[in-house]
Amino acid sequence: MSDLLAIVTAVIDAVAAKDYETALAHFTEDCEYTNLPMGSVTGPAAVRAVLEPFFAPTIENRLEVLRTATQGDTVFTERLDRHRIASGWVELPVTGVFVFRGEQIAVWREYFDLGTLLRQWPELAASLT
Repeated sequence: MSDLLAIVTAVIDAVAAKDYETALAHFTEDCEYTNLPMGSVTGPAAVRAVLEPFFAPTIENRLEVLRTATQGDTVFTERLDRHRIASGWVELPVTGVFVFRGEQIAVWREYFDLGTLLRQWPELAASLT
């Protein structure tokens, strides 16, 4: 496992555990986080401001990495993100792209189908309207 892949794995594990301090320690101060199709933010505080409300209602999270590829300063992940909420499990296929500057993540992009998520998580759907 490359050092960059080990960092991405540590970030994914920390996010699943809602340990934002550990996860965000691996990001540059000017990092860009794009959660497609939701939008983009810049900086660790803004990333946390996106992640915390999303994960707040979750009882348990399992971000299962299915496949990875590393090319130069970029790590690709294919995941099945599983979130347990009060009504049961929500499953979402996600592709993550992490671009590094040195040993820190400068760009994080998440690609997923919003409809797949909202069909399983009606409370989230209601909060977006």
